[in-house]
Amino acid sequence: MANLLFDHLVAPLATRNSTFLMDSGGREIEGCSLYETAMSLASALTALGLKAGDRMAVQVDKTPEALALYCAAVAAGVVFLPLNTAYTAAEVDYFVSDAEASLLVADPAKAELLTEVARRNGARFETLDGKGEGSLREHARKQVGGFEPVARSGEDLAAILYTSGTTGQSKGAMLSHDNLLSNARVLAEEWRFQASDVLLHALPIFHTHGLFVATNVVMLSGGSMIFLPGFKTDEVIKWLPRATTMMGVPTFYTRLLDTPAFTGELVKHMRLFTSGSAPLLAETHQRFEERTGHRILERYGMTETNMNTSNPYDGDRRAGTVGRALPGVEVKITNPETGKDVPQGEPGVIEVRGPNVFRGYWRMPDKTREELRMDGFFITGDIGTLDTDGYVTIIGRQKDLIITGGYNVYPKEIELILDEQPGVLESAVVGVPHPDFGEAVIAVLVARPGQTVDAAVVAAAMGERLARFKQPKHIAIVADLPRNTMGKVQKNLLREQFTSLFA
Repeated sequence: MANLLFDHLVAPLATRNSTFLMDSGGREIEGCSLYETAMSLASALTALGLKAGDRMAVQVDKTPEALALYCAAVAAGVVFLPLNTAYTAAEVDYFVSDAEASLLVADPAKAELLTEVARRNGARFETLDGKGEGSLREHARKQVGGFEPVARSGEDLAAILYTSGTTGQSKGAMLSHDNLLSNARVLAEEWRFQASDVLLHALPIFHTHGLFVATNVVMLSGGSMIFLPGFKTDEVIKWLPRATTMMGVPTFYTRLLDTPAFTGELVKHMRLFTSGSAPLLAETHQRFEERTGHRILERYGMTETNMNTSNPYDGDRRAGTVGRALPGVEVKITNPETGKDVPQGEPGVIEVRGPNVFRGYWRMPDKTREELRMDGFFITGDIGTLDTDGYVTIIGRQKDLIITGGYNVYPKEIELILDEQPGVLESAVVGVPHPDFGEAVIAVLVARPGQTVDAAVVAAAMGERLARFKQPKHIAIVADLPRNTMGKVQKNLLREQFTSLFA
C-alpha cells in the first residue's frame, strides 16, 4: 500500500549499505541500519496502541535514533509533533493537551514531571535519551518480524508543528505528506542535491529547518549527513572538511567568521552554504564571501509553509533579499487592510500559495480562516517588497510595525541604517507605549567586540537620514539581543523590557 513520504524518503534506506549518518563521536550508520531501527520503532508504536492519525509528541535530544523515530512515525501513519527541548513541563502540557497526543516521548531525566503531564492528558509516556536508549527502544527490541507501512495519501497529516507563540497561544500548523514531499522535491532540484552530497547538520530537529528542509532533502536525494547534536564552532570546523554542504542560521556564520581557524582553504571544496530562520545581515554576507569566496544562499520559509523563496543556485544571490518564489509557489505583496496587491516595490504583507502551504491550524478554524484565504493564499504576517526581478526583501513582521503619531514605521528600514554606524554589531528597533504618540520608536544596539558605541553620534546620523517620526526617541546599548533557539530576535521581550520607558 502506498505511503507517500515513506515511499520516497524512508524506503530507499532499506537497501542502502553505505553510510547515511555520521555522529559527533565518529559513529557511521548505514542507511539500512537506520531503516531497521525505524521499522522496529514503528512496530513498537503500533504495539503500544497508536493508530494512523494519532499524534505523538516528542521532546528528545537530537540523535540518529530520534531521526529514526520520525521515520517510524511516517511509516506508521502517526502524526509527528516535535517539541523544543527547552520547553518546560507546563509548556509541554499545553501541546500534549491541545494536540490530544496519544504518546509523549521524552528524555528519562524529565520523567518525573512529564509522566504526570502524560497521565493528566490521557497519553502514554515513553523515554528516549541522548544516547538513543530508553523504554521506547526496549519496546522496539521486543518486536519480531517486519513492519508493513500504513497507507497514507498526500492529503493525510504527517506532522503538526507549533508556532513559537510569541503573541497569544501557540498554533499547531498541520502539514500533510504532500506539503512536505513537494517542498523537498523542489529544494533538492533547486539546490542541486545529489547522492554524493554530505550535509553538515548542526540544526535542531524540532524545527522545520532542521527536520524537514535538511533531512527530507538529504533522504530524497540519497545523500548523507554529519549529524551533530548542536552547533559548536570547533566541532563544525573539525567536520567541515568531510562535508559538501551546510545549512545554518545567521548565528552559525557570524560565529565561524569570528574564528581564525575558519578560512577559505578550509571550505574551498564546499558546494553550498544556505542560511535561513532569521535575517542574514548584508555585512555577514559580504564578510563571508571575502573570507571564503562563497556566497551564502539565503532563502525564506515558515513553520506553516516550509520554504517559499530562494536566491538562485546559479545566478545573482543578492545580499539582503531572500530571492525569488520557488517553482510552483506564488508570492504577492498586499495591503494589510484591503488585501489588494500593492504597487511593485511598495511594502505590504507577503502572501504565498502553493503545494507547500499547510492545511490550517489544528482545531483553530477561526484562526485558519483569518490567515488562509479561500483561494489558497496564506497571509504570512511578514512585511516585504517585491522588485522588478521578482526578488523578495523582508522588512519585518506585521506585528512589529510601529504606529507613532499616526505614521507607519517599518523597523527594518531603521535597523539597516543603525547597523552601518561605527561600532554597531547589530540592532533591533521596537515600538513602546508613549503618552503623546501612542508608540515611540526605540533602538537597542549591540557593540562590536572591543568597541564602544556613542549613542549621540548614532542619533545624529539618524537625524541626517530619517524623517523625524522615524528617528528613535531612545537608544539603548546592551550586551546582546534576546533570541530564540533558531536565532530570531525576540522583539516581544525587548518591548516588555522597555515598556515603561515613557510612562
